[in-house]
Amino acid sequence: MSASMNDQDLRPTRLVCSLKLLEHFIEEYFDQNPISQLGVIVTKNKRAEKITELGGNPRRHISAVQKLKERTCQGEPSLQNSLELAMQTLRHMPSHASREVVCIFGSLTTCDPGDILETVKLMSVNNIRCSMVGLAAEVHICKRLCTDTNGQYTVILDEGHFKDLLNQHTSPPPAQNNTESSLIRMGFPHHQLGGEKDKPAMCMCHLDSKTVEGFSTTGYFCPQCKSKYCELPVECKACGLTLVSAPHLARSYHHLFPLDQSIEMSSADFDPGQNIYCYGCQIKIRDPTVYRCRRCNNLFCIDCDIFVHETLHSCPGCACSRKTQTSEAVFI
Repeated sequence: MSASMNDQDLRPTRLVCSLKLLEHFIEEYFDQNPISQLGVIVTKNKRAEKITELGGNPRRHISAVQKLKERTCQGEPSLQNSLELAMQTLRHMPSHASREVVCIFGSLTTCDPGDILETVKLMSVNNIRCSMVGLAAEVHICKRLCTDTNGQYTVILDEGHFKDLLNQHTSPPPAQNNTESSLIRMGFPHHQLGGEKDKPAMCMCHLDSKTVEGFSTTGYFCPQCKSKYCELPVECKACGLTLVSAPHLARSYHHLFPLDQSIEMSSADFDPGQNIYCYGCQIKIRDPTVYRCRRCNNLFCIDCDIFVHETLHSCPGCACSRKTQTSEAVFI
């Protein structure tokens, strides 16, 4: 929100373009990470301000981002104040959680009250990964921050490139083998349809709404306190229990534990008269390259290998093998 966000190299201005793409980023982020949390911080006039607290409600974050269009951009940003404000919350997150900061930086300068290198060191000590998307040119301190915290530093070319770079941060990094594990309390409510004798009630999501949306007899009821919600995932406002569905957990799981890359083989490695069929589509593989799963050793064509890794996130050969299923169950 510094004065540099008023520049018009992005239409109509950097601020309006950034906020529009940020709304799309929030929607995509929670679609890919339904049980994750997110918060928004802005900086201007050498100060940092927390717009939304860390939470899992995308509507609240998008509403707050839309209101930023009414604010004025002025002064210089303070990267150090912004990082320290983010660190105050992230440092208390459990060790099994991924702690990340993604910064959209439009200025070529930062006005800080102290030694920002000490702040960078603290971010690294607290295992907070910092990535930046620059709207102008590469800045040395931004590059240093991303390098020391194992983040990514990129600079945009145009609006389309801006959107692509931002969407790269929707998927979390794979979980490390030495990550500490802990149990998390979660509720799995079923969608209940009200009977003729049930009276309509307002769901907890729309208590502050001035419309009649959310006023019905149907919804998801918290298994612990029986509060009603119209959609999942959500954190129960009454008892604090995280309410999700099984697909939400599965969608988050495949990002943290991605499928191993297949072994690339040449068709010349097989006997000349041997017919090679893809395990996925059952079509004879005529391409010179064949892909073999590292666990079940089944062969796939390039199209099925791309589909398995980018869409399905699960090998059909491993899923059909009883031995692989048993080992996966023990691992989980």
